[in-house]
This record gives sequence, C-alpha cells and structure tokens, in this order.
Amino acid sequence: MSTSDKEVSFLSLDQGTTSTRAILFDADLQPTHSSQEEFAQHFPKSGWVEHEASDLIYTSVNVIKNVLEESGKKPLALGITNQRQTTVVWDCDTGEALGKAIVWQDRRTAEHCETLKNEGFEAEITARTGLLLDPYFSATKLAYILDNNEGAREKAKAGKLKFGTVDSWLIWHLTEGKLHACDATNAACTMLYNIHEGAWDKTICDKFGIPLEMLPEVKDCADDYGICTLFGYDLPIRGVAGDQQAALVGQACFTPGMMKSTYGTGCFALMNTGETPVHSNNRMLTTIGYQLNGKPTYALEGSIFIAGAVVQWLRDGLGIIEKASDTLEMAKAADPNQDLYLVPAFTGLGAPWWDAQARGAIYGLTRNSGPNEFAKAALESVGYQTRDLIEAIKADWPDAEKTTLRVDGGMSASDYTMQFLADILGASVNRPKNVETTALGAAYLAGLAMNALPEPDEFSKNWQSDAGYHPDMPEEIRGRKYDGWADAIKRTLVN
Repeated sequence: MSTSDKEVSFLSLDQGTTSTRAILFDADLQPTHSSQEEFAQHFPKSGWVEHEASDLIYTSVNVIKNVLEESGKKPLALGITNQRQTTVVWDCDTGEALGKAIVWQDRRTAEHCETLKNEGFEAEITARTGLLLDPYFSATKLAYILDNNEGAREKAKAGKLKFGTVDSWLIWHLTEGKLHACDATNAACTMLYNIHEGAWDKTICDKFGIPLEMLPEVKDCADDYGICTLFGYDLPIRGVAGDQQAALVGQACFTPGMMKSTYGTGCFALMNTGETPVHSNNRMLTTIGYQLNGKPTYALEGSIFIAGAVVQWLRDGLGIIEKASDTLEMAKAADPNQDLYLVPAFTGLGAPWWDAQARGAIYGLTRNSGPNEFAKAALESVGYQTRDLIEAIKADWPDAEKTTLRVDGGMSASDYTMQFLADILGASVNRPKNVETTALGAAYLAGLAMNALPEPDEFSKNWQSDAGYHPDMPEEIRGRKYDGWADAIKRTLVN
C-alpha cells in the first residue's frame, strides 16, 4: 500500500481507559512515532469508576503535541478512536464538564436498569438499539448525571448542556467548540440510538428524560469532523470510531463472518455480519461495526469487562508482580496439578451473562496455591471468558465455526495467553504484524476520508500475520478445564 507522496502521514489519537496515545503512521500505514500518557482512575464507591473529564483532553493534547514535535511532520489528517460508553455532560458555554466522566465499567445504575427490566422495557431497548438493558451503556449514566446535578435537567431542556461519549468530548474541544458530533459506532453504544433507522430514538430518549437537543450529530466513520488548529496548522479530523470498531477496521474484517478479539483493559470480540443486523438469542449485542458512505455494516459483539485489568490487579491490588510481563514466567512455573479459576467480575460480568451484581471470586485454592498459580489463573481467565463469547456467537451465527480469530491489543503479545486461548477454543488464533490495530483503524478511516488511502477491499490485502497459534490441548483436558470454569461462573452469578 502506498500513496503518491511518501511524506504523507496520518495521525491517530487512541483515547483509552487508563491512558491516551498518539501514533503517527507513514504513507504505508506503518507506525513511526508515538507518545503515551496515563491518567488517574477514580473509584469513589464499590462498582463506581470515574475519570476527570479534563484529563482526557489534557492528555490528548499532550500526546499529539509530543508526536508532532518529535516527528516534525504535519499529518494529512487525524483519526480518533476512544473508550466507548464512557459518558460526559458539559456546559456548552464554558466547555466544562458537570462533574466527573462516568466510565463504561461503572455499575452505579444497576438498580435503575433492574427497575426498567421489571417494567418490561428491555425488549423495547433490544428491538431498537440491538443492546441489552445494562449499566454498561451510556443511557442510564446520562440520566444519572442529569438527576444528580442541581438544575441539570432544566439546563438540558434549555439547550445549555451537551452530552457526549469520549469522541464527542474530544471533537468539541479539539475544534474549540465548533462541532458537536459523534460517529455511528459510538452512537450505537449509547443505548439511545436506533441502529435500524440510523437516528436517535425519541421513544427511548423520552423514557430517560433526555432532550434530543443535547445529543450530538451522528456521522460516518470516515467523514468531516472539523478542523483542529491547536497545533500550529489546520489539522483535519476525518476518521472516528469506537475502539473496538476501529480494531475491526484495523484487522481488515470487512467480510461477513470475519471476527476479531481485542485484549486491552477489557476484551471485546466482534464479528462482521454484513448489511443485515443479526438478532442474538444468546445475549450478545447487535451493533454497528462501521459506517461508510451512509451505509452501516453490522456486527455481533461480546464484551468482557476485565481482561488486561486483571493483570493490573495482580500488580496494583495484590502486589505480586512488578510488571505485566512477570506473569509469563510465573504462569509457566505454576503447579500444573492445580486448577484455579479466577472469575474477574470486579465490576460485574459482561456477555453472555450480563450480571451487574456479580463480583470477583477465585475457586480451587489449596494450601499450595501462591502467586504463580494466581498469575496463571489470571491469564487463563481471559481465554475462558473469550470462549464464552465465541460459543454464544457460534450459536447465533453457525458459520463462525470456520472462522480464525484475529487478535490484537496489549495482552495479545503474551504467547502464553494466546496459546492457551487457542487451546481452550480448540481453534486457530492469528496475531497481526501490526498489533496497533485500533489506532491503525482510526488512521485508515482518516486517510480514506481524504481520498489518500485505498478502499477496504484493497486495504485488506495488506493484512499480515505475525504469529499463529493452533490448539495443542487434548480434547479431554479442554473439556474438563472448561467444565470447571462453567462451574466457577455458576457459583459467581447473582442474577
């Protein structure tokens, strides 16, 4: 892949749950420069997760500035990809947020969701949005902010407040308040967007008391998102997608049946289902995989709340590792005769269980269980949870049986974890040479919108495998281990 001008470059801003990164890609979409900055997490109560909304802006500006200064380049366009569902409400006159951002992991609105389920409203939600009624999504978070800030509902009705997922919050500030917009993939994650009609759903918004006026304009993933002038020149913002959908694009999953799984703070598996939304009978999500030229491509999605974050817990919570890579040798050194099952339901369980009240648990402890066994159980929990998702996807889409899973994200660099994943799935797993697929997807969308990069069919030809993992576990052991996991899940579920 190349463009006519080898000096052309594309900038990607990847605003994540624990850090913000900027990555510069050259004309062949190879990463050349990057900058990353972590920011604080806030846990005011059990199950609550918050960010200072301003931290998302400051770190974004800082990492972009660092990359531009280090590279000396003026990228042709900027693409944005972001943590999804995280909810911000701000004053459109001052640009200041109403309190902290409520993060996608936050479970404070579980009771509100249960009330709505008891009223029979979940079926309405699913029919219109493809989602389940869960605190994970933005709608109840937004309602909570409006209910818990004095005068907020009145200000919202008067058009003085704006709502946004993180992409909208960034676009507003990077364009200095000139544009209030989001892309279709982020809109589809709010539980307020009708994925069949391609519009904010008035029935749902009325149910939550959310004025349509405070919602952003919804655009394609490759579209005009204004101009950023904060860095000394006019930088067009031309690509936007939620992080998991950006990874779907970066993994070149443009054909129905192709599937990817991203391992970051959480784990998210998406499978392209083409032009038709597939209703799940197994509590998976029906959503928009990407939208180009006004035409949505749909996907089935399974969401795991805790993947890489379980390794952070080993480091920051238990203090048994100094860095994530320590888990590899520890897992190898663990007692092979112990089957520990760590269910990392620290903020509830996601797909296919959707139990907001569940909390983390570990099963199978003996007097000989120690840090090595904990590290092994933590890494294996990622494989078990992924199999839960894949089993549900296969039940909804039988042809998924033939699919090789494409993986990316930080944990995909762990050969131990990926081999266990292939073993417990009983299926092949492929990791691409460029594991920065989320940032790559955003950069590609920006270049596509500028007519500087090829169409998806041509782009997909450049996908290359770095490592393939193939199952090497006897079926008897695979079955026994997964049965043990299923029992651990059963014991952990509350609802």
